[in-house]
Amino acid sequence: FIFVGKISLFVLHVWLRNRQGILYRTVCVFQVGDRDDSNLYISMKLKAAAEIGINASHVRLPKTATEDEVRKVNENLEVHGLIVQLPLDSINPMDTEKVTNAVAPEKDVDGLTSINAGKLSRGDLGDCFIPCTPKGCMKLISQTGEVAGKNAVVIGRSKIVGAPMHDLLLWSHATVTTCHSKTTDLAAQVGRADILVVGAGKAEMVKGEWLKEGAVVIDCGINHIPDDSKANGMRVVGDVHYPSAKEKAGFITPVPGGVGPMTVAMLMENTVQSAKRFLKTYQPGKWNISYAKLKPQKPQPRDAAIAHSFTPKSIGRLAREVGLFSEEVEPYGTTRAKVRLEALNRLKTQPNGKYLVVTGITPTPLGEGTTTTTLGLAQALGAHLHVNSFACVRQPSRGSNFGVKGGAVGGGYCQVIPMEEVSLHLTSDTQAVMAASSLVVDTINARVLCESTQSDKVIKNIILLSGYVASEMMAVLALSTSLGDMTRRLARMVVAYSRKGKPVTTEDLGISGVLATLMRDAVKPSLMQTVEGTPVFVHTCPLSDIAQGNSSILADQIALKLVGPEGFVVTEAEGGAELGMEKFFDIKCRSSGLHPDVVVMVASVPALKMHGGGPAVTAGSAMPKEYSAENLTLLENGCNHLKRQLENARAFGLPVVVAINTFSTDTDAELGLVCEQAKLAGALEAVPCSHWAEGGAGAVALGQAVQRAAETPHQINFLYDLEMPIDDKIRVIAKSMYGADDVELLPQAQQKVALFSKQGLGNLPICMAKTHLSLSHDPERKGVPTGFTLPIRDIHANLGAGFLYPLVGTVSTGAVTHSYELLSVTHMNADLEHDMEYMGM
Repeated sequence: FIFVGKISLFVLHVWLRNRQGILYRTVCVFQVGDRDDSNLYISMKLKAAAEIGINASHVRLPKTATEDEVRKVNENLEVHGLIVQLPLDSINPMDTEKVTNAVAPEKDVDGLTSINAGKLSRGDLGDCFIPCTPKGCMKLISQTGEVAGKNAVVIGRSKIVGAPMHDLLLWSHATVTTCHSKTTDLAAQVGRADILVVGAGKAEMVKGEWLKEGAVVIDCGINHIPDDSKANGMRVVGDVHYPSAKEKAGFITPVPGGVGPMTVAMLMENTVQSAKRFLKTYQPGKWNISYAKLKPQKPQPRDAAIAHSFTPKSIGRLAREVGLFSEEVEPYGTTRAKVRLEALNRLKTQPNGKYLVVTGITPTPLGEGTTTTTLGLAQALGAHLHVNSFACVRQPSRGSNFGVKGGAVGGGYCQVIPMEEVSLHLTSDTQAVMAASSLVVDTINARVLCESTQSDKVIKNIILLSGYVASEMMAVLALSTSLGDMTRRLARMVVAYSRKGKPVTTEDLGISGVLATLMRDAVKPSLMQTVEGTPVFVHTCPLSDIAQGNSSILADQIALKLVGPEGFVVTEAEGGAELGMEKFFDIKCRSSGLHPDVVVMVASVPALKMHGGGPAVTAGSAMPKEYSAENLTLLENGCNHLKRQLENARAFGLPVVVAINTFSTDTDAELGLVCEQAKLAGALEAVPCSHWAEGGAGAVALGQAVQRAAETPHQINFLYDLEMPIDDKIRVIAKSMYGADDVELLPQAQQKVALFSKQGLGNLPICMAKTHLSLSHDPERKGVPTGFTLPIRDIHANLGAGFLYPLVGTVSTGAVTHSYELLSVTHMNADLEHDMEYMGM
């Protein structure tokens, strides 16, 4: 028996080396405290692993450790076996069963979790891990001959040896008796045993004269008794009196050197078995994720009915499926969670996946469906084309929350669920932004009220930029790349000016740290899912007409790491290509350093008809017949707008795929015309999609087109160089994106150009505050407006967000100004130029 353990180790070594020489980091021994006996056992396990080529690690926690610290190792895909070394040597009360049950059953190579024990007790031997000592004992017993029909006696009922040993012998068809400290006439019970397994923990309790002649004796005991001949005064013995027992037993294991080596060998075997099971289902970089099977109904129910017909996966399960660790996820209920930024640090060496940006033609009331297409494409890639896929969308605004534009995030069979949670408070990011904004206004109001009563002081006049503070904070949140970056951006936000033009920052007011505290959770992306179970980050909601109009950089960054190099992240740029997409490239991509692979341009037949001269649509009135009946002339005129937006998209150097969001009234001739015109205008491919009605299945062709496009050579181009003068950058955008003949800077805008240039702000990117309803500054002008000059009435600086925003035409940012009498502002610097240097600009 002594050599069986070594033979088993050799067999495992051969198996590992036959796996193309791969060295698996498979075993992690988890220890609490520093017991000498535990250290000895651990060293034996690590040595055995090294002998057969298994890379083993040892995690030792101090005696102050708590129960929850075992979970982290569960989620490491490189660890196939997790061993909790018992006993747990902690000064804190620790529930051993709770700790062992914290081990994932598929990594429980000790076989000690309740799940594995339960499977063993009911005979599911092929679907569980068997505890190593009983498994080793059975290996030894099986080599002595037939087990079926034999009388077996097990002394001891521990979860580690006795109880599982009973089950194994029973399922091997032996007749089993379990004895313990309360068993009467133990010697008589032992005397009937053909097979005896002893694990009672009592030194030499079983005498040789108790044994049946020729019995198989397995001694699992390890005890220390006094022995003056030993250097340490102690000798290791088993539960069986070996000198007398060996005279009657047919087979017997010595102590030490018997069951111990077999236990270690079985531990290694279980670890290899764990790795083999893992490799059967694991594909490098491929998520083990489940998707819901859609059964679209006709006629199609309302969005709410569709959303309520699906039961989302628990957020913890979804997080595990996409490779997030439990400590990286902060659940808000069962269906949504914040993802901590530590995940990005852990994944920093992981290559990014493919990056897709979804934009569209200029929006109309008839719908283009950029959000629906974003979600439908992600569903198609994940659930139907079987590649890792993540969608990143903005949090809905209050208008869409209450049904102004239909579903808050998506619609039909391409929605984020639960719809009530995503539509209302979600994880309270917007509330955090509003609270921070209110703090700024309240701080200035309180300061003014206090100091205006001091008649013996010199009062100065300030202008408070109260209306745009919340918008800039949301823009800051969306453009931040870390908590520290957000904190620095908030600190340099200018929220007021003195009469002499001196800026007042949140840092000057002494509240920048408080603002960062209010928004510290808002910086974490919110994880949710679509109706098909595709992961979605819903994060931030800057508007495209007065801000950059994109979801957060952090959401995209984390998603790109999670999907891996073969996966896809589908992010949305709000509004038309000339607005949200241009800002995506020239502002967001510059801040993030991320470069997309493909642009997806969304269009629809009814919307193109409106751009082709179709009649206006009034809410509550009947739809004009031009939009429901085939009208190729009207549609062809509208395709000029699509061509213009394709030119805008192609200006950034990336392949463009057109997604035609189909309606039931579209005809084959109309869809064919749009596809033809799109390709003539430079689209790589144009694909009709029915994802609204069919979910991801309706966007499979789009997904395949995007996969092909992502493989084409490309290199991103920015629209302008940051070192260009401010007015020239504005002119480039107006001419190349909007089709303007020129720009007209009104007197106040001219003054700001001179001022910002003097302050050293001329190298900031431009965020045009323009209507999203037209390529021009006039929201009523559809199609491709020409022969116009773009009026710039003013220019503001969002130093926190890091861009200048010109006000185009009559567009309103919601900013209002108030005059206040103000004594002074803490940390106010001597002059404006010095203030800019102080803010790091």
